[in-house]
Amino acid sequence: MTDDHSDRPQADGAPDDVDTDAEADAATDRDADVDSTTETDTEAVADDVDTTVPADDPGNEAEAGTGPTDPTAAGAPTDEPTTDEPAVDEPAVDEPTASGTTTGDVPTADSIDASTVDASTVDTDGAGTGSLSDPPLTEGADEAAPGLFDDLLSGEPIFENKEVLRPSYTPRRLPHREEQINNMATILVTALRGDTPSNILIYGKTGTGKTASAKFVSEELESTSQKYEVPCEVQYINCEVTDTQYRVLAQLANKFIEENTERIDARLDRLTDLRERVDADDHPDALADSGFADRATLDARIEELEADREQFEPVPMTGWPTDRVYSTFFEAVDYQERVVVIMLDEIDKLVEKSGDDTLYNLSRMNSELDNSRVSIMGISNDLKFTDFLDPRVKSSLGEEEIVFPPYDANQLRDILQARADVAFKGDALSEDVIPLCAAFAAQEHGDARRALDLLRTAGELAERDRTEHINEEHVRRAQEKIELDRVVEVVRTLPTQSKLVLYAVILLERNGVHNINTGEVFNIYKRLCAEIDLDVLTQRRVTDLISELDMLGIVNAVVVSKGRYGRTKEMGLSVPLEETEAVLLSDSRLGDVEDAQPFVQARFDDN
Repeated sequence: MTDDHSDRPQADGAPDDVDTDAEADAATDRDADVDSTTETDTEAVADDVDTTVPADDPGNEAEAGTGPTDPTAAGAPTDEPTTDEPAVDEPAVDEPTASGTTTGDVPTADSIDASTVDASTVDTDGAGTGSLSDPPLTEGADEAAPGLFDDLLSGEPIFENKEVLRPSYTPRRLPHREEQINNMATILVTALRGDTPSNILIYGKTGTGKTASAKFVSEELESTSQKYEVPCEVQYINCEVTDTQYRVLAQLANKFIEENTERIDARLDRLTDLRERVDADDHPDALADSGFADRATLDARIEELEADREQFEPVPMTGWPTDRVYSTFFEAVDYQERVVVIMLDEIDKLVEKSGDDTLYNLSRMNSELDNSRVSIMGISNDLKFTDFLDPRVKSSLGEEEIVFPPYDANQLRDILQARADVAFKGDALSEDVIPLCAAFAAQEHGDARRALDLLRTAGELAERDRTEHINEEHVRRAQEKIELDRVVEVVRTLPTQSKLVLYAVILLERNGVHNINTGEVFNIYKRLCAEIDLDVLTQRRVTDLISELDMLGIVNAVVVSKGRYGRTKEMGLSVPLEETEAVLLSDSRLGDVEDAQPFVQARFDDN
């Protein structure tokens, strides 16, 4: 800039006789300085902040040359001497201009705190699009809307500990089973003395506390053995899942192989540490109390353990000959001294699927073992399953028998009350809930498992209704729900021939036939067999299948006399038609039998 501009007054205070050419030159110089300032400041903030406003903005007269200007912004000298020092941050001016910027010095890159700039008010293309004084966004506007489970979690839960009501839970006290528990403990106590306990067979209907009592006694046996440092353990196998000889022996073998490997690894760690201390100069007498005469004896023991470690190969779930699996199990269980109780739950399922070979081998193996002893505890719902056993197996397996009778309504009430005190919060239960659950379960051979399921399901239904109390209505709804679930499971597991007979009954009822007789069912059954290319059973055999469905409670069949025409069975469905049909058609073999519907309709039209 030249000194000609030093005495020039500001634009708004210029006299009328100022030369217009000089005024135009001054305006041109100011515009050039503004453009230079804009370019410099824009580069200084890396194109993130626009520190100037265009001259053509009608709301910024100062920058356009039509209003008061800042002398420093226009390049004019001020009263203070000019220095080459960098600009110092100036305090913010309280009064903003119309454009949203404050009157005063144009901020430089050094005077801008990028963290305080609202990105929504910054125009990176050079034109201001917002105001720094715009109100901030409403707090919480960016928060996510309530999700699917947020609303469900807003209610107060009824349960304190729902797991207490599940069959897998083993309580510390089993009401009304003290006698059976004491009998088991009296038999198994010999294991704590190092002797072989007698084999035990436990009988009882579903839900009478057999498995819970056996597990309780087993846990007490193992904890007491640790207390007295007696090697004794219990291995539990559910034969409804592990239902073949190969799987039973493989599961047992792998359990003992895992235990042996862990024990060997622990011994190797101790002996390896001992060898390292022997090799160290500061422990010359490390072998003194170790039981090893010298370093060579220690090395030999380590090599022996490493060889034992290598020989324990886990048994695959398929692929080995059964005799190899048995020998592997035999070697694993006899590796060290211990008493083993093998608990076979649902033992009758194993016998039905694989025969009694497994029981024969397990009951006879004590005569071949050197270090360990094995005892068998079998649990069964079938009181007559031993009738199908080999006499030798039956005599050795049934050394002791314990029967669990069904619970009555009062006993079920005590069981439910003990569980409810732990399972629910406060006064969540109305007074009639537990008696009603006990009454429903007592009607079905005193099934405690059914009673617990009823109570748990009633609580779940109450939670879904978002109520704070469980009442009689929830119990009755739970009864209906559990009954439907039971029917679905029974129908799903029926043999294919029984499913076809049942589907024939469904088709007849769907077409308006009531008091269905055996002949009508058999005619539809034959056509269904032709549809899926299945062998047709005789009418007598179909009658037997109808009797089985009646026994399961799926149909209600009664024998009706037709006088001189003889007798026949008349039947009707005892379960929901729609749900039962859906379960049947979910079977891959029955999926196409819906095409048989026109044949059924045609048959009625002919009549």
